[in-house]
Amino acid sequence: MSTSHLLRHLHLPSITPFTHAQTLQSLLVSQFLTHKAALSSSPPSPLPPAPLPTILTFSPTPVYTTGRRELGTLTASQTALLRAPLPNSGAYPIAEVTETLRGGQTTFHGPGQLVIYPILDLKSVRSATWPRGLTARCFVNLLEQTTIDVLGGFGVKGIRTENPGVWIDDLKKVAALGVHLRRNVTSYGVGLNVCTDLRWFDRIVACGLEGKKTTSLREEGVKEGLELGEVARLWVQRFVEGLWGEEGKVVEIKEEDITGKGAGELLPKDRRTL
Repeated sequence: MSTSHLLRHLHLPSITPFTHAQTLQSLLVSQFLTHKAALSSSPPSPLPPAPLPTILTFSPTPVYTTGRRELGTLTASQTALLRAPLPNSGAYPIAEVTETLRGGQTTFHGPGQLVIYPILDLKSVRSATWPRGLTARCFVNLLEQTTIDVLGGFGVKGIRTENPGVWIDDLKKVAALGVHLRRNVTSYGVGLNVCTDLRWFDRIVACGLEGKKTTSLREEGVKEGLELGEVARLWVQRFVEGLWGEEGKVVEIKEEDITGKGAGELLPKDRRTL
């Protein structure tokens, strides 16, 4: 099979520690950056194989993440409030607080939310639609449109507003969006609330937007088809169609296809747990 229009999908089926997902993402990003560095070195370095675009999907243990504009800004009292146990929240009553380099401001990720991290080189994705690769703006639009298309499959109308993410109306956000680019290699992405406990969002001004609310597919009346793995596969298929149309193919992979031996020893370099 040709790999020119092939995208790998790794879905972590269990509730996953957020730091573990970050480690996997960092490993994937580093593979792209190593390849690009070899391409541009003088004299040329031995060329490693070109990485395949990969989407990592998972539902994490509870965590509040800040964006790059908020690095070092949370006070001790704010952090303590975010870490306080949430009553009647099941097996994961306490959230971590983690800094990241993505765009956007503070948001929540946790069980029942589908987190979607596409890792790809925007300039190497070529198709009839994107003959020169994607710009950052086109990539963000594709993330939003893919999410809107998936919502439509559940009978929920998603929209864009002047604020980032995907909304049900001007007041209710169903999916947060924040990305990071380094040498046109993408990381982070979308947090889609499928059946998330929305009480976690009561502790923050989600994404810094006063007067707005957070919703989920379940909150919007969707009762069936909310298994996160299936929603993930629907999202990835829509995304691939947006990249390459009918020529795009998805291959499901396992964690060991990425990590190999000793990968668990890698430490993410772009986040700190507070």
